[in-house]
Amino acid sequence: MVLLYPATRWLYKEPMSTNQMHSRRTFLRTATAAGLAIPLVLPGRVFSAEGKPSRKIIMGAIGLGGMGSGNLSSFLGDNRCRVLAVCDVDRNHLESARKRVNSHYGNEDCAAYMDFRELVAREDIDVISLATPDHWHAIPAIAAARAGKDIYGEKPFSHDLLEGRAMVRTLAQYGRVWQTGSWQRSTGDFRFACELVRNGRIGKVHTVEVGLPTGSPGGNSPFTSPPANLDYDFWCGPSPWAPYSADRTHWNWRWQMDFGGGQLMDWIGHHGDIAQWGLGTEYTGPVEINPIYADFPKTGIWDAATRYRIECTYANGVKMILQNAEGNHRMGAKWIGSNGWVWVDRGGFETEPRSLMKERIGPEEINLYRCNNHHGNFLDCVLSRRLTITPAEVAHRSASVGHLCVIAIHLGRKLRWNPEKELFLNDDSANGILGRAKREPWTLS
Repeated sequence: MVLLYPATRWLYKEPMSTNQMHSRRTFLRTATAAGLAIPLVLPGRVFSAEGKPSRKIIMGAIGLGGMGSGNLSSFLGDNRCRVLAVCDVDRNHLESARKRVNSHYGNEDCAAYMDFRELVAREDIDVISLATPDHWHAIPAIAAARAGKDIYGEKPFSHDLLEGRAMVRTLAQYGRVWQTGSWQRSTGDFRFACELVRNGRIGKVHTVEVGLPTGSPGGNSPFTSPPANLDYDFWCGPSPWAPYSADRTHWNWRWQMDFGGGQLMDWIGHHGDIAQWGLGTEYTGPVEINPIYADFPKTGIWDAATRYRIECTYANGVKMILQNAEGNHRMGAKWIGSNGWVWVDRGGFETEPRSLMKERIGPEEINLYRCNNHHGNFLDCVLSRRLTITPAEVAHRSASVGHLCVIAIHLGRKLRWNPEKELFLNDDSANGILGRAKREPWTLS
């Protein structure tokens, strides 16, 4: 079955002059009156000022720090795409990215914004690359979807579970293509490991171990005035304002729960996502979450768990054990079945029995989505309107496992979960923290 996104608007591939836009409107009115069938999406086929076919997808990039800079490199390297605008609340990041884009194209066409709303409002932008801190995932994504943009967004999908569901709902409502930066799905070892498990090569699976990094205490730099290049109030955005520290922003936001989610949430969209892919649970979630232990920093502004172990049980009895990687609990995903096991990590792949590594998955078996270029897959799907390899619902379900674990370790007790209704069973206090309040004036609506 081929799954398609609804086609909801034309993909204007190059910025158009007023005369060009009037010419296009005239063509549409004439063609419609003549009874011609006109697709709502022309996959990469629009016309330049010279009347020649153009296949450029016009992109705006929001968030240009570590991951944003890397994603920008990938999109600049794909000649189907043209970056025309960049946005960041740090002027240093912004100017560096603008110069980089202009140098790549040999012109001065790249616009620079410190407010994502100005970029999203541009009608000539087709797609968004979104690589902001976690607390800034939902609001720009929802705004971009409502403006008719397709989005490549970083993992984890959302900062809390209610945000994630709101994002999924809005993306579906406006028929937008979404790709999550869970790029491990687009590599051969991870896909093959999941295919071995899904096709019963290790028998009946009873456990999957998910190994994530160990966190660090810290965040002891003094509180100071923010640097002049950073719009710090905008950076805090919908999260509670907090005194500026050099340990607060830029990468280190990950270790503070108001802005990130610690190593657990930073990696749940990688190894947790792969674990769900192998189990075939990517459109559901666990029914029980049992926090075994969690250690938290005792000093400094970093407050995310450093060591943790949480056991999640699915409706079929399979246990997913999420733990920081130490001892025999290795980084990556390890599925354990009645007839053996499969373990995979970045640069690591082992099986028991070893002969499984030479297995071949037949055409009549479960063959998972095959993709070898994660960023390219997003552009492919922008043109075809097919689902990406890591679409919104899948990304939301993977992130949800992390959100549930975060709630469980903070409450310190076992929780029961209904993955269909996305509610805890008979637990109003737990349901009350599925979402976060937003600092004015920011809302999801």
